[in-house]
Amino acid sequence: MPNTAPNVPDFPDRLADLRFAGLLRPHAGPLRADERYDTVHFDGGEYTDQSAAGATFLECALTGVAFSGVKLRQARFTDVWAQSGRWVACDLSDGEWQDSAFVGGVLAGIAAHGSALRRVVFRGCKLEAVNLRAAVLRDVVFEDCLLRDVDFADAKLTQVSFPGSTLEEVRLRGAALTGTDLRGAARLGLPDGHLGLRGAIINSHQLLELAPQFAHALGITVQDR
Repeated sequence: MPNTAPNVPDFPDRLADLRFAGLLRPHAGPLRADERYDTVHFDGGEYTDQSAAGATFLECALTGVAFSGVKLRQARFTDVWAQSGRWVACDLSDGEWQDSAFVGGVLAGIAAHGSALRRVVFRGCKLEAVNLRAAVLRDVVFEDCLLRDVDFADAKLTQVSFPGSTLEEVRLRGAALTGTDLRGAARLGLPDGHLGLRGAIINSHQLLELAPQFAHALGITVQDR
């Protein structure tokens, strides 16, 4: 399903279709903190308990890469395309992502609090136990994804959408939503969602599903007889 969000680039599903594909050169060796990676292709490698804190990734591609316990705190990602990778127990806090895409793959046990995402697409991904507390998301699309135990508490979501995605145990307490579109979500599992839905766009069916939460929050008892 192509992305239709007007402010988000239409990222390709194939490496060969990247506009900078012909410039990519293979990466070898470990990750390094504060390094600058420019037009680098990370292909199929495994990186465990390494640090690239403060690193910059510019026009890079990551295909089938496995990150485990990698420290990427305050790293910057611009025009980065990641496909079919595994990100497990990584520290992405206070990082910056712009004009980037995750196509397929898994992100689990991720610390990404305080991060900033702008014009980023997650397509066909599984996000589980991802901490995005106090993060800033603008023009971000979660397309055909599973979001389970994802924490957006105190985050700012502007023009964020979830077409075809399933939300399970997604927390929005204290979040500031502006033009955040939930209408395309396949399921809304929001344990405290009524406390953070101000500014969101939902459809009438979703409103009926959330009605018990709204009634409970207002102290309303609903009885038919």
